[in-house]
Amino acid sequence: MDFDLTSEHELFRDTVRAFALDRIAPVAEELDREGRFPYELVEEMAALGLMGIPFPEELGGAGGDTLAYALAIEELARIDSSVAITVAAHTSLGTMPIYLFGTDAQKQRWLPPLARGERLAAFGLTEPEAGSDAGATRTTATPVDGGWSIDGAKAFITNSGTDITQCVTITALTGEGEVSNLIVENGTPGYEVSPPLHKMGWKASDTRSLSFTGCIVPDENLLGGRGQGFHQFLQILDGGRISVAAMSVGLAQGAYDLAYAYARERHQFGRPISSFQAIQFKLADMATEIEAARGLVWKAAWLKDQGRPFALAAAMAKLYTGELSNRAVNASLQIHGGYGFMDEFPISRLYRDQKILEIGEGTNEVQRMVIARQLGLP
Repeated sequence: MDFDLTSEHELFRDTVRAFALDRIAPVAEELDREGRFPYELVEEMAALGLMGIPFPEELGGAGGDTLAYALAIEELARIDSSVAITVAAHTSLGTMPIYLFGTDAQKQRWLPPLARGERLAAFGLTEPEAGSDAGATRTTATPVDGGWSIDGAKAFITNSGTDITQCVTITALTGEGEVSNLIVENGTPGYEVSPPLHKMGWKASDTRSLSFTGCIVPDENLLGGRGQGFHQFLQILDGGRISVAAMSVGLAQGAYDLAYAYARERHQFGRPISSFQAIQFKLADMATEIEAARGLVWKAAWLKDQGRPFALAAAMAKLYTGELSNRAVNASLQIHGGYGFMDEFPISRLYRDQKILEIGEGTNEVQRMVIARQLGLP
């Protein structure tokens, strides 16, 4: 067994870390306070190849693997989750379905600008009445001459309404009990995107509701075979859980970094609070759990890169890291005391950003269902 990263992975991780510290950290609080989408940072990340890490170079990507992608997401989330989820949702949810299931013609049309980061993509699965029960999709796509007429609504869709969003891939009923995926280009008549939703966290990311009323898309926008949508989105969610787990590790590491630095600077009773056992034990627990969580994420990424079954490992990583990140931000904010309750301290932002990591890409409860099913339990 070899737990060392390759020199290429280490260099890549260090490059992303330096970018996050130099370019994201100085503006993260302002972006969060203003709820402003970070167009400039997306452009810079595109130039670094961060918007298409796992896609082949001939399609505009960086030619990296899943582990490199997980490393990048962790380093971004260590500083700011809004930036991290913008990259993760674009890559795992928006672009990956087209790469995995698209025809050669679909890949040639859609992937190059997406993998280069010139445009963004979104994935529309969640609906007002279909969240954890993804099979309860009510959006319909009715065959018409040369295409499909879409009617329905989607909720909480990331990256769907920015100025550089190219398309959304949605799930829709194309027959009785038949779910298919279709690509809908932004600006298509009958496709409406709501104003940005107001959120507790991830305030600088783009999250919207979508509605479709007689929205016509051509036959060539059907992704993969008709009726393959359910299988496709389950596979997409399996891979997406690795990136969300990496976000959770990054956020937990960021919370630890803040608590560690603050505990050494803050003095009470004539000495730094880091000298008190109560604080030391909190930091020791955080460091231990973060190391364990990172191992779960790396294993899931490694399994995927080896072409081996990874769904169980991804669900375990998503569950454990989501709950760990909750414990980490709570402990970090407690170490900060009253200052942690002030928005001028970054831990306040990390605390608000954390909760969605236990909800998005499958709630903690859904992860336990997936794990139990993978374990062969009836």
